[in-house]
Amino acid sequence: MDYHIGQKISGYITGIKPYGAFVVLDDHVQGLIHISECKSGVVRELKNELKIGQEVVVTVLDIEQYNNKISLSLRQDDIMLKQGLLKKNTSLRKHFWTNNFLNYGFDPIASHRDEWVTEALKRISK
Repeated sequence: MDYHIGQKISGYITGIKPYGAFVVLDDHVQGLIHISECKSGVVRELKNELKIGQEVVVTVLDIEQYNNKISLSLRQDDIMLKQGLLKKNTSLRKHFWTNNFLNYGFDPIASHRDEWVTEALKRISK
């Protein structure tokens, strides 16, 4: 699969269910826009917002590597523009929970574990 998180892709709506809309991205890949990712605000009926055969430009939110499911969004860019996290005509980047260059991982958390457990046990025993 040649897609990555944050990528903007053009596709076509192929199906609409109460929980989301299916989008075909190429001959072999289909993704899902969950109802919560269709637009900002409440969406009561997806059929009122999207139509089968409609072309859409979506942002890849997540890719499950094991089953090749792709989560898509129509509203992600709007949210980030409003929050000032994204400037117009820029693309999203994959974010990591740790600093990939320093390879910290969970070591800082592990180094405080014993201290936190002791503190928690003191609070519980009171």
